[in-house]
Amino acid sequence: MQRFFAALIFLVIAPLLLFTLIVVWLWDRNIPVFIQERIGLDKETFFVYKIRTMNNDQITGIGRLLRKTGIDELPQLFNIMKGEMNFVGPRPLTKADIVRLKWDDASHEIRWSVPPGITGMAQLVNVCDAQVSWNCDLQYIESRSTKTDLQLLWKSFLVPFIGKQKAKQLIHKSSKS
Repeated sequence: MQRFFAALIFLVIAPLLLFTLIVVWLWDRNIPVFIQERIGLDKETFFVYKIRTMNNDQITGIGRLLRKTGIDELPQLFNIMKGEMNFVGPRPLTKADIVRLKWDDASHEIRWSVPPGITGMAQLVNVCDAQVSWNCDLQYIESRSTKTDLQLLWKSFLVPFIGKQKAKQLIHKSSKS
């Protein structure tokens, strides 16, 4: 079902995606798609697709806008269509991220029992912290349901319209109520 919806969304946003890829290419004359090996379900490796937002280790001007709106994540619809990711789940990490976060031991194995997602609880909290991310991932895995996924998708849907920071602030305020 997720593959079908990813394909449908891709068809609807294809003009926006194509326009964005052209603008990124014109902006820095570099390949507009960023491809990186990540770790997914059952610790299987796959290649994630994103729109390039950096050049020479610096976020580009257009990259800042793409990150703020979340548009840079749209090529991951291909990963969903390939069955490597879901819309919602823990963020797919690199091997280096897993080592850096010290999530490479047996106590963190549960994180790779579900497919990674484009968005998830950890991406929607207003804090960037390894322990907070781990707690959010664990909470998601333990409470995983269609209802939870739909709630997280709705909240993530706000990002392109009001920006990532404003969406996080709004979500944080509504979760306190």
